[in-house]
Amino acid sequence: MWRLPLEAPFEEDIELAVIDDEGVHALVFPCRRLSYGWIDAVSGEILDIHPTHWRPWQNRRCDDSGLH
Repeated sequence: MWRLPLEAPFEEDIELAVIDDEGVHALVFPCRRLSYGWIDAVSGEILDIHPTHWRPWQNRRCDDSGLH
């Protein structure tokens, strides 16, 4: 189940969904919430995103993100 970004835990791998020019979609890599923003949990890169919702990360997801 998707939850609000403000409810996202800190320092845990989670799946984020965002809205961009292509619409709403889930990011294909795990992310982490830190005190200063969001990072790619794999590379450590700081992300310039504004997530719409989140859910716990699972290693493999099916192609359907369930966002429709």
